[in-house]
Amino acid sequence: MLNSVLVHSPATLSNLGCGFDVFGLALTAPYDTVRVTRSAKPGVRIQHLDSYNLPTDPLQNVAGVALLAMLKDVPEAIGFDVEITKGIMPGSGVGSSAASAAGAVVAANAVLGNRFSKMQLVDFAMEGEAVASGTRHADNIAPAIFGGFTVVRALQPAIDIVALPAPPLWVAVVHPQIEVKTSDSRKVLPTSVPLGLAVRQWANVAGLVAGFMTADYELIGRSLDDYIVEPARLPLIPGLAKARKRALAAGAIGGGISGSGPSIFMLNRDEVTAQVVGAALGSVFAELGIEFNVYVGPVGTQGAYVVSEEI
Repeated sequence: MLNSVLVHSPATLSNLGCGFDVFGLALTAPYDTVRVTRSAKPGVRIQHLDSYNLPTDPLQNVAGVALLAMLKDVPEAIGFDVEITKGIMPGSGVGSSAASAAGAVVAANAVLGNRFSKMQLVDFAMEGEAVASGTRHADNIAPAIFGGFTVVRALQPAIDIVALPAPPLWVAVVHPQIEVKTSDSRKVLPTSVPLGLAVRQWANVAGLVAGFMTADYELIGRSLDDYIVEPARLPLIPGLAKARKRALAAGAIGGGISGSGPSIFMLNRDEVTAQVVGAALGSVFAELGIEFNVYVGPVGTQGAYVVSEEI
């Protein structure tokens, strides 16, 4: 049986425009590095090997809460020592908290001989997301564990995640250095939706799934529009409209807010286009005088994965 496991857990996109709290997409980078080591001492101990000053109390740390949830289903009197190196900036809108929670449970599961299913791992990791945002949601957790393109079909009465293949796509993400808290971005959401808008949104949801399944890039582009959530969050992210317009002019298929923001993602057919689109996205925030980071890379085909093992 393994004693210690090192995992890389990827950044993820959630919502993908029309699929609020339902769609997720794994990236290849950036990623968190999580090491979980078996301990004879019960409980969970967290150490952060980065400069973000995140809580190490396991009851306040997303990875710690996820592992404590897992330990409730482990009959042995064991514990975990955890080392986390954040490669994904907290609050960036590309699944930072999900990466830590998912990486921790994937690593711990490997230590335990992979006794839990991926659906169970999603369940454990969602407890961590509840600490980060106040709600148990799986749109970032699912791709961080399954990889590729995921659909959160249901969380009740049972977790139902549909993992679908993603066509070859390159993603350009710009992360303006402004803070948009998930809890705050949820407060601006409408509590009711006109039927006409709902119908248009449902049509795009179906279109986006069909586009991914058939590698129809034009259909993907037409289906990414969000008529409900993004308009409500538009005031929270300066430069969003201009960034989208400039990215589309540079050849992007389409895109929108990543998660609750402030990051903005654009899907692209190839690496060359993605690099040009990334530069176009960054130029908007350079003009606004807002510091930013740009990430460009292919869609990730796998979720959190084991890098090394120690017996």
